[in-house]
Amino acid sequence: MRSLQDGILACIGNTPLLRLTGVARPDIRLFAKFEGANPSGSIKDRPALEIIRDGIESGRIKEDTVVVEATSGNMGLGLAQICRYLGLRLVCVVDNKITAQNLRLLEVYGAEIEVVTRPDPATGDLLTARINRAKAISEAIGNAFWTNQYANPSNARAHLRTMDEVFAALGGEVDYLFCSASSCGTVRGCADYLRQNKLHRTKVYVADSPGSVIFGGNSGPRMIPGHGAGRRPELYEDYVADRSIRVTDEECVMGCKALLSKEALLVGGSSGGIMMAVNKVAEEIAPRATCVMLLPDRGERYLDTIFSDEWVVGLQRIAQEREQLDRPRVAMQPPVPLRRQEQRDPGLSNGQGDRI
Repeated sequence: MRSLQDGILACIGNTPLLRLTGVARPDIRLFAKFEGANPSGSIKDRPALEIIRDGIESGRIKEDTVVVEATSGNMGLGLAQICRYLGLRLVCVVDNKITAQNLRLLEVYGAEIEVVTRPDPATGDLLTARINRAKAISEAIGNAFWTNQYANPSNARAHLRTMDEVFAALGGEVDYLFCSASSCGTVRGCADYLRQNKLHRTKVYVADSPGSVIFGGNSGPRMIPGHGAGRRPELYEDYVADRSIRVTDEECVMGCKALLSKEALLVGGSSGGIMMAVNKVAEEIAPRATCVMLLPDRGERYLDTIFSDEWVVGLQRIAQEREQLDRPRVAMQPPVPLRRQEQRDPGLSNGQGDRI
């Protein structure tokens, strides 16, 4: 099997750390770790490589192994790139919310794709349905390796290097780290790095969807991939975040457009959510503080969603309908029946003796 140190895989990691001045308060230092610079286009290249490396070194991945994963897009693309390079067969279980661009890219890389269209009957969640299907496929194939990003410690371990890059670039001076959460691999790895190195100064703030259950609450509709989850991943621990900040899908779009207009950064929906999380707590951040955002992916794959006016209008309509459903209803008193003599007013009759 080919080396993981060569070719396109050598480009994974060491992504740029950008100083942002257009969207930041002038009295703080705001940086963006631009993970879209990874070769398949997202932060998921890091855990994909770490998980495959661990599988090879442990002997669970051989030349005839079939790799299986449940993915909303980016993890599948990271794995597809690596599996194509190594000549491994890959089966990706996706759901019908995957973007057309991600689906096509998976096909181009040679991944076999199974689309789940029905939510899990017990939870009503598509993510759970995807995971259950991936598990079933891996059990049915005798030589399968299920990467299982939601429970695999290698997912989190990959981000020890991510944090090493950030702290080396900034000389250890990080006050706030902002990230998103879905599989919890990123936030768990970041939190573990801080604990292992006793870096108590740095606070971890997570942008999370109102329809996510990771940090509590009820499961609800989520339209932005990588922004929250309908089930709490096994990688989650209570210590992973100092604070979670609810950011709606519409606010994610606003954050993406702000980064594009002020910084010329074309990024995906969860990156916009992280930007809005920074805005929501901006007044609490002390002057001269150093803040870092981990921006997960590029925006080209969201041209038909985040950057489509038609899609955004539909998103706003869904939000309005949801708000009306969530609004408490006022109990109406039943009408008082009219007395019989009042019903005989000839001035308000339809000519048949009925009041109108």
